Amino acid sequence: MFLTSINNDKVKFWEKLHNKKFRDINQLFLIEDEHLIKEALKYNIVKEIITTDETKTYAIPTYYVNDKIMKKISNQESGATEIAVTEFLKTREILGNILVLDNLQDPGNLGTIIRSAVAFNFDSIILSDNSVDLYNPKVVRASEGMLFHINIVRCNIIEFLKKLDEDYKIIGTDVLKGKNIKDIKFNKCAICIGNEGNGLSKEVKELCNDFAYIKMNDKCESLNAGVSASILMYEVANE
Repeated sequence: MFLTSINNDKVKFWEKLHNKKFRDINQLFLIEDEHLIKEALKYNIVKEIITTDETKTYAIPTYYVNDKIMKKISNQESGATEIAVTEFLKTREILGNILVLDNLQDPGNLGTIIRSAVAFNFDSIILSDNSVDLYNPKVVRASEGMLFHINIVRCNIIEFLKKLDEDYKIIGTDVLKGKNIKDIKFNKCAICIGNEGNGLSKEVKELCNDFAYIKMNDKCESLNAGVSASILMYEVANE
């Protein structure tokens, strides 16, 4: 189907998907990178393709638009050439090691963490209700398509941790009372990473069985949340 007007109802709908509340209501988000679109197509979660290239054909509804429409609905300054309207990811039963994110706010950090979690064979990521939106365009891009390869659940993490099976070891991060990561037996674990500025909340800390500390020299007080999470997951994977 060819669309030429920026006032078309479809165009207005797509543009609204940049709003988190609208995404949540419709359970849809936009992907603007061709590599990411290819990944999403493998999982059969793409509902529509919007493209400026009239030579491209897909087995799903495809809308051919002009540059003016594309710039209106694109999150990129220069505008994309192709956008996919994609269903929210489905969640599944948790089967292995878990990363729990407590009020994480930076989309770049979340994208990095998703990539590392896949790289180091973590089964699931649990996002607190007050963490950055998984479908924020910056998160989607930073994940480099890895968000399609891992189970990601948004929930009340306090209730989640309280109900976690007893055989899970809940490990937080703490500079003052944490043990050197080399001295911790991780086994089946839930690693908890806190907010970039404030660390873990008091409520999460009270549920932790142990605390880890990443040894570093005195010139550096702390590490980026994405870096810390990646180091800890590497240790778990290589224990």
